[in-house]
Amino acid sequence: MARGAAAVTGVNPPLYFYMQKIINIAIIAHVDHGKTTLTDHLLRQGGAFGERDEITELVMDSEDLERERGITIFSKNCSIHYQDYKINIVDTPGHADFGSEVERVLKMVDSVLLLVDAKEGPMPQTKFVLSKSLKLGLRPIVVINKIDLAGQRAHKVIDMIFDLFVKLEATDSQLDFPVVYCISREGIAKYNMEDKSTDLKPLFETIFKQVPPYPDKSAGPLQLQVANLKYDDYVGRIAIGRVTSGTLSKNLNIVVSRRDGRLEPGKIIKLSVFEGLKQVEVESAQCGDLVAAAGIPDITIGETICSVDDPHPLPLLEIDEPTLTMGFLVNDSPFAGKEGKFVTNRHLRERLERELQTNVGLKVEPLSGAEGFKVSGRGELHLSILLEQMRREGYEVQVSQPKVILKTIHGEKMEPVEQAIISVPDEFAGAVIESLGERRGLMEEMTTKHGTTTLIYSVPTRGLLGFRAEFIMATRGEGILHHSFARYERFKGEISKRQNGVLISGNNGQTASYALNNLQERGSLFVGPGVKVYEGMIVGENARSKDMTVNPTKEKKQTNIRAAGADEAIRLTPPIKLTLEQALEFIDEDELVEVTPKNIRLRKIHLTALQRERNPRE
Repeated sequence: MARGAAAVTGVNPPLYFYMQKIINIAIIAHVDHGKTTLTDHLLRQGGAFGERDEITELVMDSEDLERERGITIFSKNCSIHYQDYKINIVDTPGHADFGSEVERVLKMVDSVLLLVDAKEGPMPQTKFVLSKSLKLGLRPIVVINKIDLAGQRAHKVIDMIFDLFVKLEATDSQLDFPVVYCISREGIAKYNMEDKSTDLKPLFETIFKQVPPYPDKSAGPLQLQVANLKYDDYVGRIAIGRVTSGTLSKNLNIVVSRRDGRLEPGKIIKLSVFEGLKQVEVESAQCGDLVAAAGIPDITIGETICSVDDPHPLPLLEIDEPTLTMGFLVNDSPFAGKEGKFVTNRHLRERLERELQTNVGLKVEPLSGAEGFKVSGRGELHLSILLEQMRREGYEVQVSQPKVILKTIHGEKMEPVEQAIISVPDEFAGAVIESLGERRGLMEEMTTKHGTTTLIYSVPTRGLLGFRAEFIMATRGEGILHHSFARYERFKGEISKRQNGVLISGNNGQTASYALNNLQERGSLFVGPGVKVYEGMIVGENARSKDMTVNPTKEKKQTNIRAAGADEAIRLTPPIKLTLEQALEFIDEDELVEVTPKNIRLRKIHLTALQRERNPRE
């Protein structure tokens, strides 16, 4: 049979269609290096939008959370048609906490666009994902973005990228990477910095030159390895992957090679391909294309859809183990059920089971002796994103202090270690170095340039829990901190915990300005006036190391006697509003974060002072 046509098996009579030239590309970059903006312009210039389509900014960041945070959280697929090519583009998460998703995506693509900021250079998450792509034998195309910014150092960044490739043991062909210069927000690409350009044509041409279209394997046995999952209330789990060999068609009888090696029969009841930003239902899909297939209820990541007559499963995909765990508990505070719709253990279980349908980097186990679940994930951001989604859906939940997952390897106790890259003004470098030293951090590199010190540290994950708040205080908000999981190393020993105690409400009621005015001398407040509080709720951080029970609801006594200073105005310092991540980092082992649709509160596990005396913190 000629390359121009392929037969669809499982359809009677056989259907023939033209074999498209298909190239699958992933875009990998650090958070906020312009990845989603570049994808927007690739879609615009690739004709993904019709005349009547409403074009918005950051179209690939379709979730509210993604738009608010300015990061890509969930891997998404789209496609464009340029000349006679179909290019499937995968916009991958830029943070290592979502790395398990990134790794699987790389199995579906023929090459990667490595997008790097012309000023910042390659960052920890860039290194993490790049190492995975190089090990898979992919040859990256380097795109230097934001070349229009003041302080850009594109040529220096290229040298840094080359050094990074060498450190990651890239092959000679991978070291000979092509470079394209880009201003993603304007949709412009150039071969050279001084070139004039009005579109992304140089980038498209580089892709066609460097990446051959997927070879014709339509005559081979069917192979589709599941790289991602989605869930639909009507058809159940939807498997997403590339048709590696053969042709996949709707209503086709297939077998699934399970993770344990078993072969189970199944049938494709719905088949879609990606056209622009939409999924378009089709009767068949050719080899090389990315598809979404439904009909196999319990299919999971790494399993292979094969032909019935000649099953050839592909090697299993490895899924990285979680590094952090925390307890998701039923909300039993005095305010339970007042702000959320879903508050029971059953509601929690159903929501977490639904999350497990698509989030394979997550592990959920029931807690013994308590109503709730032990939830393990790839990092603090991974778990806090899940919590943020749940609170927006109307769930109330209490969360315990995050704890790292320790392992025993060859009889030795091992713990997760992260690489941290820190940029601070020179005058604050000493304080940061001292703080990281106390947290068992090991300095790997230190450079100083233009009044800014850049530090590269290897730090236990335990040492970074709660560090961000201390870091912001030490650098007066002028420091930049990025960190990502690196490896497991020998246990580093005990690490000092939070130095300050907390201010605990000893009363139920509403906070009063008079009481808060006196309390702000004792420490930093987390609540303002007129806020409802309950006994055991944390209302601030104590300036001293011990916890202190206070009365934030105390009103000024009214008398008939005029007192000196009675007319002095009360001036309250604005309270510290903790984000969900900051709250998780702040709490100690005897404290919880109460997460509801309207509020994030901190509380003690034991609400009354008597209970806390009977159950002292270790």
